[in-house]
Amino acid sequence: MILGYNTNGLAHHDPFDAVEVLAEIGYSAIALTIDHLTLTPFGNTYLATRQVDLLAKSLEDAKMRNVVETGARFLLNPRVKHEPTFISPDPKGRDLRYEFMRHCIDTAQTLKSDCVSVWSGRLLDDVSEDVAMDRLVASLEPVLDYAAEREVIIGFEPEPGMLIDTMDKFDQLQDRIDSPNFQLTLDIGHLHCQGETPISDYLRRYADRIVNIHIEDMKHGIHEHLPFGEGEIDFPPIFKTLQEIDYQGPVNVELSRHSHDGPNMARKAFDFLKPLLP
Repeated sequence: MILGYNTNGLAHHDPFDAVEVLAEIGYSAIALTIDHLTLTPFGNTYLATRQVDLLAKSLEDAKMRNVVETGARFLLNPRVKHEPTFISPDPKGRDLRYEFMRHCIDTAQTLKSDCVSVWSGRLLDDVSEDVAMDRLVASLEPVLDYAAEREVIIGFEPEPGMLIDTMDKFDQLQDRIDSPNFQLTLDIGHLHCQGETPISDYLRRYADRIVNIHIEDMKHGIHEHLPFGEGEIDFPPIFKTLQEIDYQGPVNVELSRHSHDGPNMARKAFDFLKPLLP
């Protein structure tokens, strides 16, 4: 188990600077949110490839593991946050999401990432949840095939407000996915927000599926990522359980609304979490 930090909380930093800043603090992992100017897709192919190769060398030099995150807000659509997604009404939008995922998977292969972290998206059109689930499964299948060919793990994250928002919904999706590289990104704050507690019970239940953990403080019923100590979560039992289940992946801090004070927030988070590690 190692501590990492998501670059969506360092949105004003060049990714190479983010690696340097986090390594200086003591982090051993980084969650790289692909965004404008950070491993950007659909641009100059030579420059994008060159950036990935150089970043792979920087991560190796810093002895940092990484995951690739796909939650940039306005990367694919400058007007609507997170769109298009796997369940967007327009098939062309879903095709664009697939092309983006291919870029993320190729990037993860080069960076030797632990996983590519994904989510379903919000249901925006007037169809049943069954139809939306069919759409999600159909969208995920080619992504998982492409990832399997490149030996890249997909970590699916239940997200409040999206089609797959709870662990029960994740179970329903998992029942329809036949792929060994379909795993779980588990957000500690989301569990608390959704009332899926005790959190340790869920960590034990999904121990063999978890490849990536997001962590932050949060309040019940309010999906707002908070600095540690500003929410309601009791963290020591969570880290005790992670040790019990022998989780050896990254625990990535996600404070996406705090980039204006990114380095300071990253240091405070590290100082809070480090004593909880074995």
